[in-house]
Amino acid sequence: MTKGVYALLIKNHEDQTLQIGKLGKLLFPKGLYVYIGSALGTSATSLEYRLPRHLSKTKNLFWHIDFFLQAEFVEILTIFYAVTSERRECQLASTISQIENAQIIINRFGSSDCACMSHLPYFGVKEDNLRECIKISFIKINLEPQIWQT
Repeated sequence: MTKGVYALLIKNHEDQTLQIGKLGKLLFPKGLYVYIGSALGTSATSLEYRLPRHLSKTKNLFWHIDFFLQAEFVEILTIFYAVTSERRECQLASTISQIENAQIIINRFGSSDCACMSHLPYFGVKEDNLRECIKISFIKINLEPQIWQT
């Protein structure tokens, strides 16, 4: 099984207030988000399991991202990933959060087990060159970005 880190480029098509586990009810403005996570285990916590799980609308809701992705007007546009056995998601989250127009609008999302402000930066409604910027973020931290084929 493959270990690694990943970034989900997500589009929220409508403003919506969602219950996100213990974080409570939160407003998610319409627009683009990037969720940064890791899959550093074997079997259920490997990339081969975790990434298809994110694409499924029928699953037990466990992580913050599960609650967001199950919402009616939310879709994953692209999944970027890199193979690594090192814990690099915080470094990747920091690098992606430095992309122009990135905003942290939901504190502690996906980062309840680390010191990061959030693992879900928001980028507004214009896509511009966000995909290329995400790829560059992987490269900046010496990871080779790949696209998950669904």
